[in-house]
Amino acid sequence: MELRDIRALIALMRENGLTELEVEDKKGKIRLVRTPDFGGETAARPVPHQPRTRPAAVRTSAPGAAGEPPELGENQALIKSPMVGTFYRSPSPGAPPFVQEGDMVQKGQPLCIVEAMKMMNEIESDTAGRLVRILAENGQPVEYGQPLMIIETGV
Repeated sequence: MELRDIRALIALMRENGLTELEVEDKKGKIRLVRTPDFGGETAARPVPHQPRTRPAAVRTSAPGAAGEPPELGENQALIKSPMVGTFYRSPSPGAPPFVQEGDMVQKGQPLCIVEAMKMMNEIESDTAGRLVRILAENGQPVEYGQPLMIIETGV
């Protein structure tokens, strides 16, 4: 990717308030990450310390929601979202899901899609094993690094 293309992507990020952008083309792949601009007085203003207490409703939310990672058993691995976007279990509306809980999966097998900026990104398994649990809800937003699925390896 040429420098002018990279500069155009950076300008696009600024214009749209993006903090992260990943683009892949025939020449390669680039991932840009920048710190958010809060600007002016807001950035200099101290933030009061808030105790880390949460209401019970949040504490009992579905495992894998942004925040606390789910507990893993022996020989279990997490499949995490590599980007911020919307989680989809199937390649298109009305199509069957890529995988179901209990399915055997191979390394490199598509498991789901995370849509980011109108681009559908297939998320592949980085390990072989049995899909134990799907943690994200179809059509719901996911965060970078959020656990999506649990796979039992060595099965």
